Amino acid sequence: MSKIKNFFVSAMIIVSFVVISPAPVLAKGAPDSFADLAERLLPAVVNVNTTQTIKIGRRSVPKIPGMEDFFKRFNPEEERENGQEKNGEERPLTRQRQSLGSGFIIDPKGIIITNYHVINKADEVMIKMHNGQEFEAKVIGKDSKLDLAVLKVETDKPLPFVRFGDDSKSRIGDWVMAIGNPYSLGGTITAGIISARNRDINSGPYDRYIQTDASINRGNSGGPMFNMRGEVIGINTAIFSPSGGNIGIGFAIPSNQARHVINQLRKYGHTKRGRIGISFQQVTDDIAESLGMEDGHGALVSSVVDGGPAGKAGVLAGDIIIEYEGKVIKKRNELPIWVANTEIGKKVKMVVLRKGKRKTLTLVIDELSEAEDEDEDPIIADDEKEAEKGKKVLGMTLEPITDKARKALKLDDDVEGVLIAAINRNSPAGERGLRRGDVIVEITQEAIKTVDGALARIAELKKKGRKSILLKFIRRGNVAFVTVKFDDDD
Repeated sequence: MSKIKNFFVSAMIIVSFVVISPAPVLAKGAPDSFADLAERLLPAVVNVNTTQTIKIGRRSVPKIPGMEDFFKRFNPEEERENGQEKNGEERPLTRQRQSLGSGFIIDPKGIIITNYHVINKADEVMIKMHNGQEFEAKVIGKDSKLDLAVLKVETDKPLPFVRFGDDSKSRIGDWVMAIGNPYSLGGTITAGIISARNRDINSGPYDRYIQTDASINRGNSGGPMFNMRGEVIGINTAIFSPSGGNIGIGFAIPSNQARHVINQLRKYGHTKRGRIGISFQQVTDDIAESLGMEDGHGALVSSVVDGGPAGKAGVLAGDIIIEYEGKVIKKRNELPIWVANTEIGKKVKMVVLRKGKRKTLTLVIDELSEAEDEDEDPIIADDEKEAEKGKKVLGMTLEPITDKARKALKLDDDVEGVLIAAINRNSPAGERGLRRGDVIVEITQEAIKTVDGALARIAELKKKGRKSILLKFIRRGNVAFVTVKFDDDD
């Protein structure tokens, strides 16, 4: 009986082990070869060669008595001395600047995708196929903000093409393959993995790149990044490299983001992006602390465009947008991307924080013009200079706004605040980029009209235990926010 009991006990131990042991994660191994995939895709990837005519300065022919004929022999194209035309005007010298890049065909009728920076300012764009066939291409649409361009070549025969895939289904660690024209060598295959997703490299307001370690070099710009099914999931656009060569950090525009813009470029010749009419800054942890928020997230509105959607809906400078259409804003570029991709004319709801209280606003999206950017205002460096008068706090010397200062700074008559007359670069305010000539109009969401009022507000916040204050200021007509921490001595 004991033998049978021992057998069942052993059996239960084994069964228990099988039940509670975690199942192994079966990751896909590396492909045996990329050859079949490369052979199928190479014909649809093209070299993009551009030519731009640029004017350059000319060197005048020296005026040396008795040597005019000598110099003319070495300048046979000159019609007059010193490069002048018959009418006496100087004839400009020109030269041809050539650049190279990559592209890929998405329509057998000759629609080609590349980067905006590859064809920007080009007088002529030539496409060279993998089989050596060449076409002159026409630019039918381009978008500088996402760095995309759509080209068209005329052909009697259908061209090989590739299709876009869904980049959202690709994961970090998945294999990818890039094809391009590095250093004008022609169709070149490289392979690697997806290193990261949604990378913001501060190249523009819509950054959400796929990062890869597949080798990408100069000339690869505009080329496709494929998944292992042969679908385009990215457009190779940029590299990070101190030397200019590949170090294993490349960036590609995600296919889903690119496809939305490409469809508009094909239809309209330009991109139709949504707009709400604000400038904003990211809410950092410092700003959040200065406002008594638990954590730093959202978009701090620095200015509102008169008559824009946000202005009509009641958004005010100093509001913090924390939600857009039910989505919480956590990263710097989320709001501009969401707004840009919203249909023109659609009504949307935003939640803002105004002096700590939530407020829901409804606004109607309108179209962003090509020249307009909805992004954060720049904070520029300080110009240190000591003043002889004024009251000092946090390294700033504050003065009232005089008529002379108002005229010099081109301030509107209704602007109220205090002028930074001087600043210590090594002070808390100086280290945050404030400078002489800035005009402080609010301190932690309270309007400031006098120097004494500013000092009283700062003292009040310090007494409340705040570690920093939030300053709203005007510089050269632009409104911005910055946090300044208290010194132990203040």
